[in-house]
Amino acid sequence: MRARAAVIYEYDTPLVVDEVDVAPPEAGEVMVKLAASGVCYSNYHAIKGHWAADRCPIILGDEGAGTVVEVGPGVTSVRAGDPVVLSWAPYCGSCFYCDRDLRHLCERAGSTSRFRKDGQAINMFANVSSFAEYTVVPESGAIKIRADIPLEKAALVGCAVPTGWGAVVNTAGVEPGASVVVAGLGGVGLSAVMGAKTAGAATVIGVDIKRRKLELAKAFGVTHTIDSSSEDVVAKVRELTEGRGADYAFDAIGLPEVTATCFEAVRPGGTAVTVGMNADWVEAKLPFPLIYQERKLLGCSYGSVQPATDIPRILDLYMDGKLDLDRLITHRYRLEEINDALDAMLTGEEARGVVVF
Repeated sequence: MRARAAVIYEYDTPLVVDEVDVAPPEAGEVMVKLAASGVCYSNYHAIKGHWAADRCPIILGDEGAGTVVEVGPGVTSVRAGDPVVLSWAPYCGSCFYCDRDLRHLCERAGSTSRFRKDGQAINMFANVSSFAEYTVVPESGAIKIRADIPLEKAALVGCAVPTGWGAVVNTAGVEPGASVVVAGLGGVGLSAVMGAKTAGAATVIGVDIKRRKLELAKAFGVTHTIDSSSEDVVAKVRELTEGRGADYAFDAIGLPEVTATCFEAVRPGGTAVTVGMNADWVEAKLPFPLIYQERKLLGCSYGSVQPATDIPRILDLYMDGKLDLDRLITHRYRLEEINDALDAMLTGEEARGVVVF
């Protein structure tokens, strides 16, 4: 099969919308026709060569939704015609982590690219490659969803929403009445705000350098905002929390200085969670109170979700009017506009851009 896809052939160059060959799914695999793909910041790291696992040429895109068109031998959970969300964390179901209900940390599952261009293999990105009209993924990476859900909204539940929402609900286990700080109010950060509301947090403080995002966050449920371009974040958080600091703080960006700020902004006994990604070699330096004030720092991968159950659960919340995925999409693009979409993402003005096929 021939399909159009956005390919990066060399690091730090624009993506090329090209025609590629897509081979049929093999045993345990599923071919999906994409309906929509979110534009995630993780693609920027791949473009820059920040992650050793990514080797050019690559078809990018790590969150998407579409319809199953063909299944390989042995596939039982989906069939042709089923709507699915693509998960970048496929799982084997039987390894050390899967046996402990930590399937997002599976140590065995992965994917093999079925993409070729003039006989040359083109690598997948994040087991998904959703910047393509068709992709082939492991069965456990194609999560069947309700047929009444708009696929461009469902695409966001491939990465941004479960990562942010799950960081609050699953990784940190925020309890009702808690105070929460979310630093970085893009797609992941706004999803963390929605997670804080799901958890029943009483105080939700949104932090960003962009006034537009701070205003947008109010519609998602933040109770206070801090403009980190002009305000002292730690001092302001303490002012809003009776001088103690917040119960929880979430770094939805991944910059070392933001991680350190979130750690300093929580109270003694509080928890900071690093959600955003950065380059492989980046390190963060933390203030001293790790020990004597019993502050905790947690890493978060994919919101600690169990994809097969949490992705449908999140979409049920959306359909019940409890999560605002509609407002999360701030711009729609055609595949040919993929470089414009990435540029807009880097300006920090959008919540989430979506490529609609």
